[in-house]
Amino acid sequence: MTALIIDIGSSSVRALLFDDRAQLIPGAVVSQVHTFTTTPAGAATLDAAQVRAHVESCLDTLLQHPAAQNIRVVGMATLAGNMMGIDAAGNALTPIYTYADTRSAEDVDVLKDVLDEESIHQRTGCLLHTAYQPGRLRWLMRAVPALSDQVARWVDLGTYLYTAWFGDAPCSYSIASWSGMLNRATLEWNARILEALNMDTSRLPALADVGDMRQGLIGGYADRWPALRDVPFCLAVGDGAAANIGSGCADASRVALTVGTTAALRAVSNDILPRVPEGLWGYRVDAPHHLIGGATSEGGNIFHWARSTLRLGDEESLETELMRAVPDGHGLTFLPLLAGERSPGWAAQATGAIHGLRLSTTPLDLLQAALEGVALRLALIYEQLEQVVPSDAQVIAGGGALYASPAWTHIIANALNRPLYITQEAEITARGTAILAYYALGLCNLTDFPPAVTSVVEPIPAVAAALLEARERQLELYDRLIAE
Repeated sequence: MTALIIDIGSSSVRALLFDDRAQLIPGAVVSQVHTFTTTPAGAATLDAAQVRAHVESCLDTLLQHPAAQNIRVVGMATLAGNMMGIDAAGNALTPIYTYADTRSAEDVDVLKDVLDEESIHQRTGCLLHTAYQPGRLRWLMRAVPALSDQVARWVDLGTYLYTAWFGDAPCSYSIASWSGMLNRATLEWNARILEALNMDTSRLPALADVGDMRQGLIGGYADRWPALRDVPFCLAVGDGAAANIGSGCADASRVALTVGTTAALRAVSNDILPRVPEGLWGYRVDAPHHLIGGATSEGGNIFHWARSTLRLGDEESLETELMRAVPDGHGLTFLPLLAGERSPGWAAQATGAIHGLRLSTTPLDLLQAALEGVALRLALIYEQLEQVVPSDAQVIAGGGALYASPAWTHIIANALNRPLYITQEAEITARGTAILAYYALGLCNLTDFPPAVTSVVEPIPAVAAALLEARERQLELYDRLIAE
């Protein structure tokens, strides 16, 4: 038995095959690279036709793999927080607007004046912010009304693809929960937000659970992909939700820490309707499983910025020097908001800052302060997350930035003052999507395939105490520069 997984991220499209133990089949990965189109005005979009062509091309190639003759189910994960407009026939009328597009900032501020933000936060799990769709829809209706009026439905990328392949498709609760427009209690589009936007549900897709599968390819696709003609396709899930399942963090006993270009801490809860802590979000894995957590705009991007800007040496020597450095011994306070802020403060206009520079400050000092600064921001998120996870929850950590820097892994363990259980399982997001697909078929539980833990990084009490003091300084700097 084989699962075919489509993984559409911020930088690439991939198609992969997994066996019945949710293990990647050797040689069964095909990928195509893409990048956001960005502008100084804040645009961050993808070309819908290009992404669709990349997905379909990847499927064409992957279906030539010998294991593709035994596909039992197809699953999909997409970058969360995406939105696009289609016409009545399902054709793309707009680009794909991503979570990183900030052009709706003015409209978000207007919505904050007419909506009760705390009520919206608890009702939808999301704050009013440019990462979400309420402000984006208002901006599009205001800034490009002629284009907006042509749109028959505003949909996500997964719904767009499935509409092309099957004729029509709903949006999953998982993807809808990332929009900022889903009522968490009723699993319907939020009426108060629709009222504020002067919209009705006819311009949005129907809603269903991940396991409400599409089956029976239409038109030329049945001939193009005969191995998939009658295979069930699970609805798309958010990439963060899939990553949690792939990390073995399928209940509140385990918290997933992912540090890639950005970073996130997330935990799954199957409480009926868990309260969302201040500064965090509440999404869905599927109808029974909530995903509570927070994401930062900073992560490995800060490491890369520091290395390139400061022209630091090779990675091996940097690692050695960072491991020898005295924790918080540089006298700096680094606010690493170079890409803006999401959790926990969600300050739309936030920027980075460094305080405490002296003539004695070295490039290594700046790098260390930057890495500690990111770790301290993650500690703030974890402190909020402790409201919904037990005190003995394990932190399962992974991501390319962590694997690239053991020294940074130690810094984060000390900032959180918790052991980090490191897993280097390949293809965490796609693997989680495969587990969810098998779960939807009733073939497994979400916890049946835990990843291997390769090492445990323990915090050192004295270092944790030093970083706690540094966190207080960082909070003070944040309050002076951002919160005001």
